[in-house]
Amino acid sequence: MTGRERFRKALNHEQTDRPPIDLGATWVTSISASAYSRLRRALGFPPGPVKMNEPLQLLGLVDDDVRERLAIDVVGIWPQGTIFGYKNIGWKPWQLQDGTDVLVSTQFETTTDENGDVLIFPKGDRAAAPSGRLPKGGFYFDAIVRQEPLDMDKLDPAEWTEQFAVFSDEDLKYFETEADRLHRETDYGIILNFGQAGLGDIAIVPGMMLLHPKGVRDPQLWYECLVTHTDYVRGIFELQTQIVMKNMALLRQAIGDKIDAIIISGTDFGTQRGPFASPKLFRDLWKPFYKQMNDWVHANTKWKTFYHSCGSVAALLDDFVEMGVDILNPVQCSAVGMDAITLKAKYGDKLVFWGGGVDTQKTLPFGTPDEVRREVRERVAIFAKNGGFVFNPIHNIQAQTPVENIVAMFEEVSGRPVRK
Repeated sequence: MTGRERFRKALNHEQTDRPPIDLGATWVTSISASAYSRLRRALGFPPGPVKMNEPLQLLGLVDDDVRERLAIDVVGIWPQGTIFGYKNIGWKPWQLQDGTDVLVSTQFETTTDENGDVLIFPKGDRAAAPSGRLPKGGFYFDAIVRQEPLDMDKLDPAEWTEQFAVFSDEDLKYFETEADRLHRETDYGIILNFGQAGLGDIAIVPGMMLLHPKGVRDPQLWYECLVTHTDYVRGIFELQTQIVMKNMALLRQAIGDKIDAIIISGTDFGTQRGPFASPKLFRDLWKPFYKQMNDWVHANTKWKTFYHSCGSVAALLDDFVEMGVDILNPVQCSAVGMDAITLKAKYGDKLVFWGGGVDTQKTLPFGTPDEVRREVRERVAIFAKNGGFVFNPIHNIQAQTPVENIVAMFEEVSGRPVRK
């Protein structure tokens, strides 16, 4: 079986020889640039800086030689733009705070303040106020809230949605070229990191890509507005959905069915104990728009729809199914109501589980290699039965994860040694 064949069978709930494996196909199934640099060395590849293609989480771009060694089956198409509004065009050297040498876009612009924190500028524009902060000794950029004074009685949804736009000819040509290249030149399954349809995704609420964000940008106030200014939020979702629908139609013309899946949403709906919002509010505010998107995808393409939500979303999964979600990620089995056996028994014929392979909060970073192998075996035995499973740990592999544990994870799921 090629990776693409294995991946497509799994997405169609068909049994495969082993579960398809992902590393680096999406911005929620990747690996810290620090951990990736150590992994490359452990696999025996020549030392050197790695490309950091996702700056918010400091993620490393996974190379073809690593994909081949680890038996990876799926690859992602990433947009040219980043969450800070600049494009990944050209590469220049930079160094993470733990000393890891990386390459960043030539449009990546930062400064260091008196506390040793690294500040990043939106769109690489040093004349603008910084929109992100990497604390000294930290592992991620945090959003800097730049919310302007508000009149809460005169909120305008159109101002908020200025960060979304209909794709340009340049955008579409890029997606067309990448989809064609990966489809013709590789045997990987392909997923598109769409990045525009996450309604209320808290990562985009602060508007880190904007020079002057308008409207409600403080995350705490945003969550309050879900209840206090529901019509304002709904207005934003309506306008955002209109743009999403136009862009999906343009993508269909540009890339056809050369991709297998598309990330629709990265909005987190779960805490460790339950959903952020009540099921009633979810059904009123989010569900109709997501159903509209999914219905269009299923009526016009062969793509599968990928939804990422951390935490306990057990109370919402029936709604996910009803609104046409195909793939659930990251499958946080440690959250309340999200144990693997229950999820597979109740939703195994309805949802593809992409993730859930090993716990990235405890087992992978703090367990032993044997404990990692054991958990991987247990999860694969549960999730991979009758297909409907793409192996990945629960969210991105974190910066300080021991490389021995990463190696153990991939050896266990692939069934082969990965070191030469």
